[in-house]
Amino acid sequence: MENKLNDQKISSTIETEVLVVGAGNAGMMAAAAAAEKGAQVMIIEKEDSINLLRLGLAGVGTNAQKRAGMTIDKYELVEYLAAFAQHNVDEGLIYHWANNSAEAVNWVEDNILKPHGAHLRAEPDSLVTSSAYQGFSTENDPTIDDETFVSYGTWFQEKIAALGVNLSFKMALVKIIKEGNVAVAAIVKNISSGELIKINVSKGIILCTGGYSANEELLKKWNPLALKKNVYNDSPRNNGAGIVSALDIGAIKDEEPAECIFDRGLVPVGKKTEEMYVQTATYEDWLWLGSHPLLKVNLRGERFANESVPYQFTVNAASKQPGYLYAMIWDDNFDEYAKQFHTLGCARVGFPGYMANAKKLREDTQRYVDKGLVVQADSIEELAEKLQLPAENLKKTVLRNNELVKMNIDKDFGKEAYRLTPINKKPYYGCILGGRILCTSDGLRVNKKMEVLDANYEPIHNLYAAGNDSGGFFFGSYPDRVPGLAASHAQTFGRLAGQSAAK
Repeated sequence: MENKLNDQKISSTIETEVLVVGAGNAGMMAAAAAAEKGAQVMIIEKEDSINLLRLGLAGVGTNAQKRAGMTIDKYELVEYLAAFAQHNVDEGLIYHWANNSAEAVNWVEDNILKPHGAHLRAEPDSLVTSSAYQGFSTENDPTIDDETFVSYGTWFQEKIAALGVNLSFKMALVKIIKEGNVAVAAIVKNISSGELIKINVSKGIILCTGGYSANEELLKKWNPLALKKNVYNDSPRNNGAGIVSALDIGAIKDEEPAECIFDRGLVPVGKKTEEMYVQTATYEDWLWLGSHPLLKVNLRGERFANESVPYQFTVNAASKQPGYLYAMIWDDNFDEYAKQFHTLGCARVGFPGYMANAKKLREDTQRYVDKGLVVQADSIEELAEKLQLPAENLKKTVLRNNELVKMNIDKDFGKEAYRLTPINKKPYYGCILGGRILCTSDGLRVNKKMEVLDANYEPIHNLYAAGNDSGGFFFGSYPDRVPGLAASHAQTFGRLAGQSAAK
């Protein structure tokens, strides 16, 4: 009866073989893969542009890595990822990614980059200095000159157009229609006109809408702590529509939350975490320095964790402190300290980081001094006052930090000696930080064909999911020491979903 009622409101009907919902890393790859297999493909995207934001692509055994003479131990990597998640994952899916990641990465290089004079450069120098900072050289970066990133979104659009894919913007998924155990159609809304359109599919619907980090109601339901740990959401497109539409027809999802959080969210002094959840697509008030292992203290001015851990771990640790937020304290030599830290991925100084050099890092930080989100002072007492931190506590913490530097050993939290830095050169700097959630990653349960599963762990036929709509791969925190994993997970599984749906 519900389907009949919806049919009465439909303004038009479209026929296609494969419908891809969402034009991001997963969706664009899914569409290309299905079209290459000869399927008639349509992509709908609720915004007015595609969403290829992530540049670094992880892979195991890519052509770029072979050119660089690099070898990654697949079994060590997969076990690291499973152990990172406390094995709250489908380990077979992680192996499935590792076994198919090179094909997906190579496809991007051969079909999207090389025709435009670009290529992938393998990041060669992951550094393993302790169990807290084990890294893997998985990242492959699109570039022309091996010194800067190149964006390839427009080239990808040209490619899928050449493959005959119909890409329609301002079209939002409303619901999926299932007959028996087969997904047969989707009801979508033309956002510009308000009209409802029925899209009949003969081969498959592939959900690639991202997670639900922009939907505060779903966060309250599935991941309430995220609203306390995070003060920014950097994926305002991700409203959970794909996941909800599948749950409505009997699908199952991960039962525990997973998320990717960066430790770069600047908070105005005096602002409380419950007063902020800024939705931004432009990385508003994003402090690159925030991911560097400088001194970090709770709102009582006390150190609370090893700062040399994955980005999200600092935010997690702060969630066990008063007020959920924390402060970072440093001195005027910070651009020199950055050279010795050897951070990985986007936080590093120099390509493939987003700060080209230490000078650029200083300039980026100065932007927020000028804006008042980073404060300067000539004494620790003055800095504490400006940050609204207890002055005596902060003075003791800074004194202890400087003692540990002189001893060349972190007796309190075990940070590597080369990451211990003094606070003794004026002016002193400080800021209040909170988490920035990039995405949620607890998605729909899928099998290796990327088919969405029902409560009996059987596939709902013709329904697929990839990217952050698909689950079983992540748990809790994102493993940022495997650079490029999120984009590669999306593209690799998008490609597999497209190939499955086209059969």
